[in-house]
Amino acid sequence: MILNVDLASELPIYQQLRDQIVEAIADGVLTEGSPLPATRTLAADFGINFHTVNKAYDLLRRQGLIRLTRKAGAVVTPTVADPPFPAEWTARARTLLAEAVARGLPADEVLKTCRSILDSFDAKKPEDTP
Repeated sequence: MILNVDLASELPIYQQLRDQIVEAIADGVLTEGSPLPATRTLAADFGINFHTVNKAYDLLRRQGLIRLTRKAGAVVTPTVADPPFPAEWTARARTLLAEAVARGLPADEVLKTCRSILDSFDAKKPEDTP
């Protein structure tokens, strides 16, 4: 898994890390049981404070995407929808879609883009084998 951090971005570094790990899970690059780098190692690789990585990992843990253990470190959890997730996701999606509308994007273009992105995740998942 390759992570990139844009130090000049307005998006906080911990959020960039969190988002890229979520995308790696959706892409199938990270699967259940996949280990993540140690916080100090990842921080050293990027030349950032390890508390920043810690914050990203803690956010992923609270969202049920990873588990943190003393022995194994940060590990991707099974992908099971958490009951409050649909409402949380809908609120975030609503805001993002509202931004697209506010910027004048046509609805058909927004839907086409959403479908294309969603399909890209499905295309990257390994096929189920009987």
